[in-house]
Amino acid sequence: MRLFVGLGNPGAKYAHNRHNVGFMALDRIAADHGFAPWRRKFQGQVSEGRLGREKVILLKPETFMNLSGQSVGEAMRFYKLTPEDVMVFHDELDLAPRKIRVKFGGGHAGHNGLRSLHQHIGEAYGRVRIGIGHPGHKGRVSGYVLHDFARADADWLDDLMRGIEDGAPHLAEGDSAKFLNAIGLRMGPPPAAKKARKPKAEAEEPKVEAPDERTSMQKLMDKFK
Repeated sequence: MRLFVGLGNPGAKYAHNRHNVGFMALDRIAADHGFAPWRRKFQGQVSEGRLGREKVILLKPETFMNLSGQSVGEAMRFYKLTPEDVMVFHDELDLAPRKIRVKFGGGHAGHNGLRSLHQHIGEAYGRVRIGIGHPGHKGRVSGYVLHDFARADADWLDDLMRGIEDGAPHLAEGDSAKFLNAIGLRMGPPPAAKKARKPKAEAEEPKVEAPDERTSMQKLMDKFK
């Protein structure tokens, strides 16, 4: 059994925030793979289903981001799971938009949701780090993550979510490489910057050699000079 956790804040006002991309990912997995309706449990919303050969519990904590670990710890104790059975989907400031990485263990890098998880279950859980980019200044981080995705992000975000849907069974079975490959197939290469066209080289005029006006005798004498 695996526990997939999406991090975010409850309520309609936060639904499309960058900070809620973990909730978005779980919603798409649940809808695409025919999971059971969401129900309240473990201080959050829970849905159950199967991904490939694995039974998976989806959990969206409703304790608000800073207390996410309370909900996750409660679910783990109920199902008798270890941190290695947990995969957390969350927003990542240190990755550019469109980028996604899978990581196991390590620090929380100041992310309040991960900080709470560290406190309640330790650091050995897996993470799906979904890049949202950085606003460029530490003082603007809070407003940035609690703001909706820009309209210009809609296309790549939808492709990313479709890729997560496609790859979720691989992730549940422990194959993060195939999971990321499925996302890559949906995303395609990033938009290439238009390269400035180099001016075509001007065609060189053909060289025309002057006709040889020497007589036969002069040509013969020149050979022996």
